[in-house]
Amino acid sequence: MMKKMSNYYFAPVIFLLALACNTPPSFEWDFKSFYKPKENPIVRADSSFTFTCPVKKEVVQWQKADVFNPAAIVKDDKVYLLLRCEDNPKAHLGGRTSRIGLAYSDDGIHFTKHPTPVLYPDGGEFMQYDYPGGCEDPRIVETDDGLYVMTYTSWNHKIARLSVAFSRDLINWEKKGLAFAKAYGGKFIDHWSKSGSIVTKMEGGKQTIAKINGKYWMYWGEHFVNLAWSDNLIDWTPLLNEAEELKVILGARKNKFDSALAECGPPALVNDEGIVLFYNGKNSDDNTLRDKNLPAGTYSLGKAVFDVNTPEKLLFRSDTCLLKPTLPHEITGQYKSGTVFAEGLVHFGSKWFLYYGTADSFVGVAISE
Repeated sequence: MMKKMSNYYFAPVIFLLALACNTPPSFEWDFKSFYKPKENPIVRADSSFTFTCPVKKEVVQWQKADVFNPAAIVKDDKVYLLLRCEDNPKAHLGGRTSRIGLAYSDDGIHFTKHPTPVLYPDGGEFMQYDYPGGCEDPRIVETDDGLYVMTYTSWNHKIARLSVAFSRDLINWEKKGLAFAKAYGGKFIDHWSKSGSIVTKMEGGKQTIAKINGKYWMYWGEHFVNLAWSDNLIDWTPLLNEAEELKVILGARKNKFDSALAECGPPALVNDEGIVLFYNGKNSDDNTLRDKNLPAGTYSLGKAVFDVNTPEKLLFRSDTCLLKPTLPHEITGQYKSGTVFAEGLVHFGSKWFLYYGTADSFVGVAISE
């Protein structure tokens, strides 16, 4: 059984990060210093928010059920969250319509919500992919010239598909369509795809999209992690193996926290270690496969490091989770096995803020001083 923290409001995350013997980093993310502040959860559902759905042609309470799985970006000295918001609390898990909302904060903890969703099923050319499940699980990055790029999941209750949208102000978004629509003659249009973590860099205190070997790169995937490249941030080409199937560069591992799957987290970041990808691992329900130190089905956070010149080359991977469900709201809600599902990581006011979804119900944050 998972032990509760004696003082869960201020207790720091104490999982130590083992280092790969053959690749000693010159910079280390110190997860010993991350703590969950007392304000958690920091964003909740609110049935008072309404808007007129262009598909249903009626007013809907678009965040009545749950708000979770946030993307994060810093703009104009504020932290902005892109939030997955679900409408109908009576519908089964996965049976609701998700819309992406926006919230902003001056301190990274207390957020004010934008009154209406900013990305949602709208009856346009991508309706066949976006409805009725909606637009889910965003990640957000910025180009050097201030263009915001969102990757998100289009969910039509049949196949989840990774999609792309552009914005200049975080409010008005232009959908660009499926990330893999043109790759290999459309081979992967109907392939299940989610969780796009575009590689970024930090320069002058600002995090923007990186180019490596003249191309943009994106780690993506839910059951395992694949890698894709792009020239325009719209059309992405995934890496294939010798059998011309998707190449697994990070998969599940027996008896570890990621024994069921490895799914991309926040946008990857180039630093002195290499390309750092924080990812969400799910513990298996199978007692012969799962990590016995975690409850079956638990989602927790792991870390992988890839070579900056060869983004598919894995240098390091954490053997234990770095952040796991510990607070009451992280082990209750829609997903009761327990969830810390990270999608946003920003440097703000000399601190790192890691934003995550909890049990498919709330938004949480862990902070490093």
